[in-house]
Amino acid sequence: MVSPLGADRYSSRADTLVFLACVALSLAAMSLPTAWREPFARVLRQTVLAPLLALQQQSELLRTSRARFQRMEAQRDSAMLAATFLPELRTENARLRNLLGLGSRLGSGYVAAEVLHQAEPTSALTLIVSAGRQQGVRPFAPVVSAEGLVGVVSAADAHTSTVVTWAHPEFRASAMGADASVFGIVQPGGAESPGVWLLELRGVPYRQTVAPGTMIVTSGLGGVLPRGIPIGTVTAETAEASPWERRYVVRPAVHPAAISHVMILVTSREDLRGAFTAPAESTP
Repeated sequence: MVSPLGADRYSSRADTLVFLACVALSLAAMSLPTAWREPFARVLRQTVLAPLLALQQQSELLRTSRARFQRMEAQRDSAMLAATFLPELRTENARLRNLLGLGSRLGSGYVAAEVLHQAEPTSALTLIVSAGRQQGVRPFAPVVSAEGLVGVVSAADAHTSTVVTWAHPEFRASAMGADASVFGIVQPGGAESPGVWLLELRGVPYRQTVAPGTMIVTSGLGGVLPRGIPIGTVTAETAEASPWERRYVVRPAVHPAAISHVMILVTSREDLRGAFTAPAESTP
C-alpha cells in the first residue's frame, strides 16, 4: 500500500528537524565550559543515550562470547583430530621400537630404509625404499621388518630400491615350520577379504599335516633368504584336493600397507631364528 505523499514529506521533514536539533545540541555541548560539559554528558548517558549504550554493551558481550566460542570450537576440533591419529601414532612408535630392537639383535649387515611409497590394498605388489647401491643394496637382498619378511629387492638405483613384496604374483619362498617338522613353498594365496591378503603353503607331503597356529619361517634353501625369517601363521588347510600334497592358508606376519620403515639385509646370513621375536598379527 502506497502512503500518501504528504505523509512522506512530513516524515522526511521530521527527520530533518531531529537531525538539526542533534547538531545544535552537539554544538551547544561543545561550546559549554569544561566544568559543565562532563555533568551534561553524564546526564545524557544516563537518560537519552542509556538504551543505545545498553545495546552497545550487549553487542560487545555477544562479540566476545562468539570469539570465545570459536576458540573453544577450534580447541575441540584439534583435540578430536589428535585423538583420531593417536592410535596410529602409538602403533607406529611401537613398530619403530621393535625395529630398533631387531637392529640391536642383528648387530650389523643391514641397512635401515624408509618406505617412500606404501602399497595400498588394491596394489600391494611393490614398494620404493630410501636405500640403494650407495648404501650397499643389491638385487635379491631380503627386506624385513620387526615382525618378519616383507619381500626382496628387485632393482636397486643409486639411492632408492624397488622391493617386490610377498603379495606379488611371482613371489616364491622356500619355507618350513618353526620346528623344522614340515617344508614347502610359500606363495601369494589371494585375499580373505578386501585389504586382507593371504599366503599359501604348498608342497607339503600328503602324509604330513600342519596344525593351525603353526609359525611358518623361511627355510634358507635356495640361497636367497636366510633361515628363520617369520613369514606367517597357518590358519587352515585349503579345500583344494591333491593326491600328493597338502596346501595351507597362511596369514602373513607383515602387511605391506602397514609399514613405514624396513631393514635390508646386505650381507649373507645363514640363520636368523634368534633375531626375530614372535610377530603379532598384522592389521591392514
